[in-house]
This record gives sequence, C-alpha cells and structure tokens, in this order.
Amino acid sequence: MTRGRGRRGVLSVDCALGLMIVLQLTFLLLEMARALCVWNMVPEVTRYAARMAAITDFSCAAALQAVRRKAIFHQRDSDAELLLSGGVTQDHVLIDYLWQDSSGALQALGAGALPAGPAQNRANCMANPASSGCIQFVRARICSPVGCEPVPYLPMLPWLPLPAITVPMAATVVRAESLGYRPPTPSSPAAMPCS
Repeated sequence: MTRGRGRRGVLSVDCALGLMIVLQLTFLLLEMARALCVWNMVPEVTRYAARMAAITDFSCAAALQAVRRKAIFHQRDSDAELLLSGGVTQDHVLIDYLWQDSSGALQALGAGALPAGPAQNRANCMANPASSGCIQFVRARICSPVGCEPVPYLPMLPWLPLPAITVPMAATVVRAESLGYRPPTPSSPAAMPCS
C-alpha cells in the first residue's frame, strides 16, 4: 500500500510533458504545411501578375497597383497580404518590362527608358522590333522591392524552432500583348485616360 502513495501524480506529469511535445510537433506540422502552401502559391501569383501586366497600361500607376493587388488574390483597395503568405504583400510583386536585343538576350527597361504609353510602344515596335524602346516581354517576380532579395518567411507562431527560411523567388516571363493599347475610334479619337 505504501508503494502506490509515492507515485501519486506521476501520470499527470508524464501526460503534461508528453502533451507539450505532441502540441509542439502538431504546430510544427501545421507551419510546414503553411510554408508548402506558400511555396505552391508564389508561382501562381507571378503567372497571374505577368498575364495581367501584359494587357495593362504600363504608364498608369493605379492600374499596375491593381494588378499587383489582384495577383495576391485581393480585391479591396488597400495594402494587402497574400493569404497564409508568411509576409508576401503586393509590394513584393515586381513587374519589369523587357526588350530583346539582336543577340536574343532579354534586357530590362528602366523606369526612365519606358515609352510614353502603349501607343508609343506600338509605334516603336513597328519601326524597329529590336530597339530598346520596344517592350516585347513582361516579367513578374516575387522578391523584396529593394534589390530584389528573397522575402523572409514569417512563421505564424514565432516561438516554433524553425530555421530562417525565405519565400522562393519565383519569376514568370510572358510576351507583351496589348499593354493597354486601345486603337482610336470615331467616338473616342484621343487616348483613354489612366483610370
């Protein structure tokens, strides 16, 4: 009878210790599933952003901001974050306009080198398709806005023992399409305003 009294509460302590380990492993599993979800969503974000940027007026900042916001699956007019993203926001969606030189290499056009608008780009491309004033491709990337460094992954629960990981740097390149160009019609001979 004295043998049972000395072990009173041992089961409770064992269960508490075991529960801590099981809960930590469960949260770690959930965090890894979330990270895998982000890894699979990032390429889709770049595909959507590149497709939309290929048909959107590159001279309209509001239209490009809407492309970035919609690319991370957000419809509201506010700063948005990709669902379950681990820190990917619309600011991490970078859109570049590219031209192809005579050797076939793709070169990025800087902000100052972009044509004045879609109509000017169309004229440039018709005059000389290999010129640096002709946007031929659009690239969308997920990276930090400054220097295009990898975006750090932010865990849902910061106390989990995770190594410092980053969101993969995805990029998608598509051929430029209309870039927002609308041919003039008799009812609207002037170019459409940026909206």
